[in-house]
Amino acid sequence: MGKLPNKELKKLLKCIRKNPKVIILPAPGLDSGVHSINEDEYLVVSTDPCIDVPEEWFGWLLVHYAASDVALFGAKPEFCTINLLGPPKTKANVFIEIMEQVCTAADGLNMTIITGHTGTYDGLATIVGACTAYGFVSKDRLITPGGAQCGDYIVCTKQIGLETVVNFTLTHKALAESLFNVNRTRELQSLMSRQSCVAEASRLSEIEGVHAMHDITEGGLVMCLNEMADSSNLGFIIYREKLPILEEVRAVRRQFNLSRTEILSISSTGSLVASIDSQKTEDALRELAKNEIEATLIGAFTEDKKRILRRGKHTSVFPKVAKDPYSKIMRRQRH
Repeated sequence: MGKLPNKELKKLLKCIRKNPKVIILPAPGLDSGVHSINEDEYLVVSTDPCIDVPEEWFGWLLVHYAASDVALFGAKPEFCTINLLGPPKTKANVFIEIMEQVCTAADGLNMTIITGHTGTYDGLATIVGACTAYGFVSKDRLITPGGAQCGDYIVCTKQIGLETVVNFTLTHKALAESLFNVNRTRELQSLMSRQSCVAEASRLSEIEGVHAMHDITEGGLVMCLNEMADSSNLGFIIYREKLPILEEVRAVRRQFNLSRTEILSISSTGSLVASIDSQKTEDALRELAKNEIEATLIGAFTEDKKRILRRGKHTSVFPKVAKDPYSKIMRRQRH
C-alpha cells in the first residue's frame, strides 16, 4: 500500500519524454515538478491523492497536501485543480460537503481553484480525491530536497507521529480515550490543522542558508531523510534522543507492538525536515519560534555516505527501508 518502491518507480518513469524547459524531472523523492516560465521564474507543480482520512477534514487535507509540496520548493501555492471520485452510491451532498471544505482551505491559503472533475465509478469502495497545486518562484529562490550540503544541520519541525496520533483519535475515539485519557484525546483532536507545512516552509524559504526541505509524510523520517540523502549524494547522522517524538506515540507503540523502524517510519504530515547551513541554523530556529512553530536540531548531513543513528555512545545504521505503520494503526477495529 502506498508509493511504489524506488526500483519500480524508476522503471515506470523511463518512458517520460524529456523537455529542456523541465528543470526538475520526475524522480523518486521529488514531490514537485518544476518547469521554466520565463527568464526569471519557474512554475512549481505538485499533485497528491487523499484517501482514508477523517471525513470532516477530507477537503482541507486534500488542498494542504499538494500546497505543502509546492511551498517546500520555495514557491507560494497560488492555483489548484480538484478531482473527487466516489463509488456509485455516493450522494451529491457528500461531494458538496467536501468541496466546501476544499474552498475553505483554498481561501485560507489565498489559492484559486481553476478546474477539476467529479464523478462516481464502479470499482471504487470509498471517496478518493486528487489535488494539483501550482506556484511561482524566482529562479534564484528554488529549493529542492536534493540541495542539502555537507555540514548542513538537520532541523525537524513540530512532533514526529502527530498526524497518525491525531487521525487515530478521530477514527478510534474510544480506544484513544483509553490510551491517552478523555481530555488529552479531545486536545489532540483539535490539532488537525497542524497537518500542513505551508507556513513553516514559506518562512524557511525566505531565510538565507536553507538549502533543502522535505515533508515527513508517508514513510516518515526514514523515507524523508533517505530521499534527501540520495538526491543530495550525502550521508547523515541523527541523534535519537533529540527526535521530537510525540509522547502518545509510546502508548501507540505498545498497543500495536511497533518496532523501532516503524516509529521512525511513522507518517507525520505537517512536519518537515530542513537542511540548513550550520551558520544560519540559529536564525532559522528563531524565525520559526517567532511564528510559534516548534523546531528541533536533530543531526547533520555528512560527506561520508554512511547513514547513522546515534543514541548516547551507541551508533547503529539508520533504517534504509521505511515500514510506515499508519495503515496498521488506522484499520484497527474500534474497541
